[in-house]
Amino acid sequence: MTQASKNSTLVPIIIIAGLFFIFGFVTWINGALIPFMKTINELTDAQSYFVASASYISFVVMALPASYILNKIGYRKGMSLGLFIMAIGALVFIPAAEARTYWVFLTGIFIQGVGMTILQTASNPYITILGPIESGAKRIAIMGIANKTAGALGSLIFGAILLSGIDEVKDKLGSVSVEEKGQLLDTMADSVFMPYLVMAIVLFVLGILIRKAPLPHVEASPIEDEKEGEVTKTSIFQFPHLWLGVLTLFVYVGAEVIAGDTIIAYGISLGFTGEEAKFFTTYTLMAMVATYALGVFLIPKYVKQGTALKISATLGIIFSVCILMTTGFTSVLFVAALGIANALVWPAVWPLTLEGLGKFTKTASALLIMAISGGAIIPPLYGRLVDAGKHELVANGINEAEALATSATSSYWILIPCYAIILYFALSGHKLGMKKNQNK
Repeated sequence: MTQASKNSTLVPIIIIAGLFFIFGFVTWINGALIPFMKTINELTDAQSYFVASASYISFVVMALPASYILNKIGYRKGMSLGLFIMAIGALVFIPAAEARTYWVFLTGIFIQGVGMTILQTASNPYITILGPIESGAKRIAIMGIANKTAGALGSLIFGAILLSGIDEVKDKLGSVSVEEKGQLLDTMADSVFMPYLVMAIVLFVLGILIRKAPLPHVEASPIEDEKEGEVTKTSIFQFPHLWLGVLTLFVYVGAEVIAGDTIIAYGISLGFTGEEAKFFTTYTLMAMVATYALGVFLIPKYVKQGTALKISATLGIIFSVCILMTTGFTSVLFVAALGIANALVWPAVWPLTLEGLGKFTKTASALLIMAISGGAIIPPLYGRLVDAGKHELVANGINEAEALATSATSSYWILIPCYAIILYFALSGHKLGMKKNQNK
């Protein structure tokens, strides 16, 4: 471990925080994109959540290649490459809007996800090992503040651009001719042109600037056995806590994406207008930012990162049950409150999982990045539950609007097993295979 002074780590922390801001902005606009895509492409709930899938599945496809790329070209060039790829993905939205073709939109989202994978594969382990492992959660919490603040801004900006007038458009769709319907949807689709063009330009410029960024080289400390000259660990399969960490991040990202990306569509299903619901993702993200700030203050001086993880998982279970037991705006607020439960999970899981991995840290980091694919798989499962529940209720004579609201609420049960797995990792999973003096 490089024991860098505060002065020598301040600039790198600011630079990496800037990168977290960027992919936070890009990631969390999905909450606005999901109802937008559902309308312009006339999708089911399950189909609309492929917006999240296209973004997060790229982490499975690209995590290990990204690790290889970073080993070849280094952090700075790798981060620059990631920004360039994200810019290309933004440009794909322009022909996608012209054609109003869902798979082209998904292609653009996937390309942006590839760029984000390279950025994440570089920045998460980098910030984790930039200082003492005991305070890794604190540094990642600072990154989280940048990430979720950007996400809140992105959600508000793109919600205002993409969801403005969506209720009027949906009201007109059922009473106009096929030709007029196409014109309405084409006009709505064109609203993505300017914001994504601006996004592409900004990403290209940042990609150029990051090449000159002063990022020092850091490496993880060697495994204890390696220090003694007795290498006993020869494979990542000899670290059971790593694989539990990967599973924990998988279900966590799925839960986090559900909390942030479904809340707008959930609000609309409960009868809120698009104008009202566009603010809901911001509630979730601001809850996360406030909790991140608390984590920066408390960890590790007052609260160990393992303890923070236990509290987070417990709150996740409690809030999930509360969603199921309430209705209307109260239920929406409990979905937003999941931001409190989610905030410190990512910051705590990374250092708890990477501890003691030594030369296996880079490979383990790639595996943890691949776990982000939970955001590609679990939200569409929620969407399928909503669709299935709605169809069953309609078949039983309940009107469609009420059936959708009931099913959208009850389908949040999928979060409970996710938080139960996180709680297990916090209680004992992160200790499996670890020596007593390594446990945190």
